[in-house]
Formats: sequence, structure tokens, C-alpha cells
Amino acid sequence: MPTPRLLDVMRERLALRRASPHTVTAYTQWVRRYIRFHGGQHPRQLGEGHMTTFLSHLATDRHVAASTQNQALAALLFLYREVLDISVGWLDAMVRAKRPSRRPNVMSRDEVRRVIAALDGAPQLVAMVLYGSGLRLMEACCLRIKDIDLDRGELIVRSGKGGRDRLTMLPATLGPRLAEQIRRVQVLHRRDRAAGRGGVVLPTAMARKMPAALYDWRWHWLFPATRFYREAQTGRMVRHHLHESVIQRAVARAAQAAGIAKRVTCHTFRHSFATHLLEAGYDIRTVQELLGHRDVSTTMIYTHVLNKGGRGVRSPLDGLEGLDPPPSASPAIEATPAPFAPDARPSTRPMPTAPAQITSPRLVDGRALKANWRRDLRR
Repeated sequence: MPTPRLLDVMRERLALRRASPHTVTAYTQWVRRYIRFHGGQHPRQLGEGHMTTFLSHLATDRHVAASTQNQALAALLFLYREVLDISVGWLDAMVRAKRPSRRPNVMSRDEVRRVIAALDGAPQLVAMVLYGSGLRLMEACCLRIKDIDLDRGELIVRSGKGGRDRLTMLPATLGPRLAEQIRRVQVLHRRDRAAGRGGVVLPTAMARKMPAALYDWRWHWLFPATRFYREAQTGRMVRHHLHESVIQRAVARAAQAAGIAKRVTCHTFRHSFATHLLEAGYDIRTVQELLGHRDVSTTMIYTHVLNKGGRGVRSPLDGLEGLDPPPSASPAIEATPAPFAPDARPSTRPMPTAPAQITSPRLVDGRALKANWRRDLRR
């Protein structure tokens, strides 16, 4: 019997611990980079110094973020502890990079409206769900028709971050739009079934326990992909949900078209959702439940965003009276500045057009030098 490959064993151990597919992909990629960095040596031949060198390379040469460096460390710790079953003291002494404190980017209500107006089709509807319900991008992409309750104005997020389900609100504005989207998905499902296809991917062992759910329209994705793909395990032609990169690219283009100077991503809608709820006076524990945060301290970052100016303090400059109003339009900048003359009267002679005709006097500390310049500086 052939010996299983290292990465295959790592995928099996991660699947045993119910890790998400994104975690499996990220961890295996970091182990592959770690092995390639050390010239293809097996991790059993590498030790503390090799791991420290690799992490230092990420920080000093690759200039990765602290969260990226910690993710690489977590992947290597899982490799040595869970896959290679190596229990040595230096694994516990590894120092994690300190993550800096960041403030989330938040759009105003007008900016949200402009970005959404610049979208169309399915990306526009997904963006409205992100902002209207405070979902993460993958939570919105993985919505199924059975998770939408239009009568009660609720939707259920299945297997969100940390594998937790949660119930959140569904805006009344989205009711007719989502009803029309469900109708289009039903038409698409009937067309696929008529062609002998129409299956969707089901979680865990649902396909074996409930085979009829494979072709039940209630289990269909709310935002289905436009094409089929062949499932690796069964060989069936199934339809996946809309890929997240489609929404990410559409939001980036819409923010640029709307002229938003801030960095706008799909997650910015979630930040704006929480901030605008707190601005409206809703309780922070309610916002925590809607966002699905395990700890209220995570939700507390949005209370800092609510501050106006520097920690809510009004600048003394705003209290001054009698200041000149700002000009309505900036004057055109002259191509060639006029010579400095402190007491010169306005001249009616036309400006010379050739730069060679302009002779600027010598300046010291902003003062024009005269012929007797030494005496002039002593004044």
C-alpha cells in the first residue's frame, strides 16, 4: 500500500476537525511554501530555527501583514502537532506577531446609495443583502432559497464564521426583489431539470441521507452560478453558487464609478450596516446578535467609528467667527509667477510671454535684495 502524501494526510486531519474548505486550502498552501523555502526538505528534518527563518522571511522580505504571518504560524503548528505528531517545547514558545489596531472603513448612507446605484444585476442584489442584513460576502453567496422567510422578514445564515448559524433581519425593501430572484431561480431549475441536470451541492452527508434534496428547488442557491461543473467525488454535473470574485470585482468598479475616495470592499457594507444601526440608537447587544459576533468586544470597534472628529471633540477652530468664507472656485494658477515686489503698484502693462524676459530679484527670507543689500539685511 503506497504511503499517503503529507498534504493528503493534512487535508484528512483538517476535515476530521471540520475545518472550512478555505482553511484547508490556506493551510496546505503555507506548508507547501514552507517546504519550498527550505529547498524541498521534509518538515521532519526541519526544526525551530527553520520555522523562525521562514516567519522572519515573511515579515522582513515579503512584508506580509501580522494576520498573514500568524496564519502561516498556525498552519505550521498544525502540521507538526496534528500531522507529524511531533511534541517539542519550542512549538509552545513560538511568538505570534502583534496585530495592529485598525479602524474599519465606513461609508455614509449617501455613499452606500451611490455604490449600489452603480451596480446592476445579481451583484447589485448581493450588495443590498450585504448592507441590508450585515452579512459577510460568503454568507450571502451561500444563501439557499429555504433560508429566506419573506413573510417574517428574516433570513438564516447557515454555517457562518466558526460554523455557527444565526438569524438576522431581512429588509422590507428587499422583499419584492428577492421574490423575483426566487422566481427566476425556479425557472432556471425547471430548465436544468428538463435538460437532465439541475443538482446542487449539499452540506455534509445530506446527499446520501436525502437524495431527493439534490433536485429540490428549495435547496437551490439564491444566487446560482451561470455554469455547471463536475463534482469530483460523484462525477455529477452540478451548479455552484455565484463566485465571490464576481461580486468583489463588481463592487470595486462601482466604487470607482461612484467617485468614492475611500477603499470600498464587500466587507465595507457590513461595517456600514453596524455603524448606521448604532447611529440610529440601537442597542449594541442587538447589533452583536445580528452580526454574529461571539464577543461584544468585537462589536465595540464600531463605537469608535461613531465619534465625530478626534474622539468626538469639537475643534476650537470651528468656534471662531468672522472667518472669510472659502472661495467658490480656485483661481487658475499662473504658468509663470510674477516677480516679488513689496511696494509695487499694479501695472497695466501686459505680461511678457517669453520666460527669458522675466528677471526675478534675489530673495533672502522672502525679502527682495536691493543694491545695498548688506545694509538692507541689517534693518
